[in-house]
Amino acid sequence: MNETEFHQLVDVKMQIIEEMIDDSGADIDYETSGNVMTLEFEDRSQIIINRQEPMKEIWLASKSGGFHFSLIDDQWTCSKTQMELIAMVKQECEKHCDEEIEWV
Repeated sequence: MNETEFHQLVDVKMQIIEEMIDDSGADIDYETSGNVMTLEFEDRSQIIINRQEPMKEIWLASKSGGFHFSLIDDQWTCSKTQMELIAMVKQECEKHCDEEIEWV
């Protein structure tokens, strides 16, 4: 995958994350600045999602630690947990909110 393809694929995932947060109705603020998306919660805790261009990875940092996602079989998969990115974002958002979120 070249640089352009990498950015296009990550842009799609970031858009999906924004839409799923909007559709959930959860009290999560998000902001994207450059290559970094910050999700902020009511208690001021944050999840940071950023693209690591040189490694062609997406990194996620949350209360649970740091996670690296590589594109494997058309899915962004965590090297530690083997979870898919969107599934982990949902899981971590629920941990930060300290409640179950109704994802649409």
